[in-house]
Amino acid sequence: MQTKELVKDIKQLAKENRDYVISLRRHFHQYPELSMEEFETSKKIKEELEKMGIEYVSVGGTGVIADIKGSKPGKTIALRADMDALPVEELTECDFKSKIDGNMHACGHDSHMAMLLGAAKILNGMRDQINGTVRLIFQPAEENAKGAPAMIRDGAIDGVDGIFGIHIWAQIPVGKVSLEAGPRMASTDWFYIDVKGKGGHGSQPENCIDAVVASSAIVMNLQTLVSRETRPHNPLVLSIGLLNSGTRLNVIAEEGRMEGTTRCFDPELRKQLPIKMERIIKNTAEAFGATATLEYDFAGSAVVNDERCSEIGQASVEKILGKDGNYQFEKVTGGEDFCFYLEQIPGALAFVGCKNDEKQCCYAHHNGRFAIDEDSLEIGTALYAQYAIDFLNKYEK
Repeated sequence: MQTKELVKDIKQLAKENRDYVISLRRHFHQYPELSMEEFETSKKIKEELEKMGIEYVSVGGTGVIADIKGSKPGKTIALRADMDALPVEELTECDFKSKIDGNMHACGHDSHMAMLLGAAKILNGMRDQINGTVRLIFQPAEENAKGAPAMIRDGAIDGVDGIFGIHIWAQIPVGKVSLEAGPRMASTDWFYIDVKGKGGHGSQPENCIDAVVASSAIVMNLQTLVSRETRPHNPLVLSIGLLNSGTRLNVIAEEGRMEGTTRCFDPELRKQLPIKMERIIKNTAEAFGATATLEYDFAGSAVVNDERCSEIGQASVEKILGKDGNYQFEKVTGGEDFCFYLEQIPGALAFVGCKNDEKQCCYAHHNGRFAIDEDSLEIGTALYAQYAIDFLNKYEK
């Protein structure tokens, strides 16, 4: 079959499977499950694969992998979708809103699973045109960055030559896809700070060492890492999202606890951050007569798209959406545990636009009003399938 005919087939099959993918996405949306608790989600994925006659294996806890073997020998390309939801209360009024109080698919992972199952259906019917193997990876626990490492430990990418993922993206218009090479998402690391002072009565601060004051100073001084110790053209985010200290309005606090995150793209800067932070934290605490300790967790590196894989992906986008389909979009300081796969094998992560202001699909990820234009599902389904074919043809043995 000629390449143009193959592209036409994929686009047509994605269109024909549109309702199937939408129904799956809405099902997943109604039953969101948190990281490593995706039991019913995993069960549903397996049921759909069984209907297609695709054999699967359970890995990484609640994860699932399955291979679609082509009729011709070749490389192996992995297609990945994440599965977990968030502890967010849904505030939309859609007909298929979450039925689990306090949980919501507010990051689009319901869409990722549905699109990959749609692509699996397409590719499974094209086995005689596949040069190699397509591995489907349904991964749990992206939100806490535990899922990808668990999948890798269980062999999810053993024998895989490349990997491709999709993230539905709220800031990109529907009908556009961002798939540039190089850094696309930041490293995501966590830190925990404990401050120890000397408590006492609020009327006698001179006899105390105030953990609230010391903690507040640490919060402020840490920002000088961004404003005074890092080059302006080298992005760094340092955010403290939790600060707990004190027990009562007339008691000077003895202890303080802070938790936060850092984001950057430069591996060397990332390596130096805990060293620099510890210097500021300890010296600031000492200035107030307090002590402080830092616990730093290197959770996930930056997502860096491979150049050749990105070129293949951009060509796939053009086949599906035309020359205007590829969209230039600045790298983001959000994180993704897709980075762990890219540390092992070449690959690329695509941002598929789902924004449509007219349909009220304009809220950010992790917002209780997050919604997608479901036209994006057909695009993502086709892109998963098209990329797999293009990658395997590019590296045909």
